[in-house]
Amino acid sequence: MKLRGLYAITDSQLLAGRLLSHVEAALDGGVTLLQYRDKSDDAAQRLREAEALARLCERYTTRLIINDDAELAARLGVGVHLGQTDGPLTPARTLLGRQAIIGSTCHAQLELAEQAAREGASYVAFGRFFNSVTKPGAPAASVELLEQARSRIKLPIAVIGGITLDNAAPLVAHGADLLAVIHGLFGADCAQEVTRRARAFNALFESV
Repeated sequence: MKLRGLYAITDSQLLAGRLLSHVEAALDGGVTLLQYRDKSDDAAQRLREAEALARLCERYTTRLIINDDAELAARLGVGVHLGQTDGPLTPARTLLGRQAIIGSTCHAQLELAEQAAREGASYVAFGRFFNSVTKPGAPAASVELLEQARSRIKLPIAVIGGITLDNAAPLVAHGADLLAVIHGLFGADCAQEVTRRARAFNALFESV
């Protein structure tokens, strides 16, 4: 499967009370990967929501990724995204098997991406590229970094951090395979607008 296009990431506060409706609207507009991101300690709720999202993703043939929880990912038979504080990728790869999609946060450091590639990552994620509501203090990444990564790393590259329809095009032009978007997609007033934005993000890849 080619990892290219919109990478939608949920936010439990932003999507409170409308998680499934807005995610389905995004899937309807076309999503390559959907990441379930919930930092709460309510394991039962996280399992319930992740199961519901897995069913939705199956209907739309979209791959589901769980943020930071390889055990939950294994339980559902889906992929996982690991941050730098989550330890090496190798145990997750052993747990989830060869076919699972495993992503790695590399901030703005090529060395981290090269290490993740050696450890069996399916894609690497760089960011933040713009001011981000989710991670306001994260170190900044640049299009120059993206170009360097493109030439040195043979994995799909995800970009994240404050990405909107107004600023995404140059990232695609400089080699981004996946646009990881939270507020720029789900911060919409209605489900129809989420679908429209999803289609518009995907259209950026058609012109490259």
